[in-house]
Parts: sequence; structure tokens; C-alpha cells
Amino acid sequence: MEDCVKVTAIYPGTFDPLTNGHVSIVRRGLKLFHSVVVAVAKDSSKTPLFSMDERVALAQEVFKDDKNVVVEGFSGLLVDYVQRRKAGAILRGLRAVSDFEYEFQMALMNRRLARNVQTVFLMTDYKWMYISSSIIKEAACHGGNIQGLVPNLIVPELYKKCVQRQRERDGSGG
Repeated sequence: MEDCVKVTAIYPGTFDPLTNGHVSIVRRGLKLFHSVVVAVAKDSSKTPLFSMDERVALAQEVFKDDKNVVVEGFSGLLVDYVQRRKAGAILRGLRAVSDFEYEFQMALMNRRLARNVQTVFLMTDYKWMYISSSIIKEAACHGGNIQGLVPNLIVPELYKKCVQRQRERDGSGG
């Protein structure tokens, strides 16, 4: 967009793993914002399959050719991170009404904590409405075909992580 104001959006998530739905939101976000920061969250309430460093590295590889996309990890309150980055908005994708209810509550809380932080919602492309990182991990760890649901470079990494986790659970190390 030539006339777009140079506003940066923060697209936060655990991205465990990054899906093609996430990639779609980032690329569509670039049509609205000058740049998008993919902010990989360290979420203490979840036990991720990939470490934060691995999630950041995978996302950096996926977006390496997108000059207006930055990938970095963060922890703490999202609004604090948004303000440190001097970003103009939080970018979020919505798949269903249930997503909206949760995201609406989060947007209101973020607005309460920092009045200048706006949240912009994008509807997920219909091709990705039914997928989530959790569902993809579940399918992959049971041998399902996840090709086309995550970026190609993530497919073998996800299968490796599933095998590694299964070995850890079985007590055979790794």
C-alpha cells in the first residue's frame, strides 16, 4: 500500500507450531500495516512442543524474504511489549465466534491497561478456519499428514519433535 501510514502491528502468539493460517494473517496484515512483528510469546501456562528459541528460528526462516516482517520472542504483558516496540496495533486472527469472545475480552483488557493500544481483527481465510496449532500437533504426533497445513520447512521439524516427545514419555530418552 503506497499511502499506508507507517504503522507497525504486533502479531502475538505461541506459534507452536506456526501454521499456514498464521502466515496468511501476517501477509494480509502487511496490506494494512507498514510492518508486522511476529511476537513469539513465552507462555508459562502452556507446555510448548518447540522451545521459544526454536519457534523464533522457524518463524524467522518462514518470513526471511519478507522485508517488512520481524520475528522476535517476548515475555511479560503484551501491552508493555507493544509500547516498548512503539507499535500502533495488535493484530489478531479470528476463526470462529469462540475466538471472538476470547479476543474481545483480551482487547478490552489491553485497552484498559494501555489506552493507546488498538487491536485489529482479521477474519481467517476460509481455508484455515478449521486448523489450530494444537490440532496440527495432535495429528502430526499420531502420524497424520500435515502437509499443506504448516509451512513446508516446519513439517519435518514437527514430526521430529513428536518422535522426541514420545521417546521422552516412553522413558527411552532421545
